[in-house]
Amino acid sequence: MKLKPLSDRVVLRMVEAEETTKGGIILTGSAKEKPEVAEVVAVGPGGVVDGSVVEMTVKVGDKVITGKYSGTQVKIDGEELTVVRQDDILAIVE
Repeated sequence: MKLKPLSDRVVLRMVEAEETTKGGIILTGSAKEKPEVAEVVAVGPGGVVDGSVVEMTVKVGDKVITGKYSGTQVKIDGEELTVVRQDDILAIVE
């Protein structure tokens, strides 16, 4: 099944968090924070949202940073994805 976002929505796949710290400490599953960096999987067409024109600035393959609790989590074919509005994306990681 393929997920095609509408309007100014973006589908993200969260990037796994590092399991060791820079100092070499291995983190247990409960000590890891929810990842905030994600890869863009699909992008909606943009258009008019709430009376203003929205141009999509992210593209498939971009790495982005989102808010910790933004978006809606969905599970498609066993894969966990997050659907957010483009406004919920804070930055593109280059």
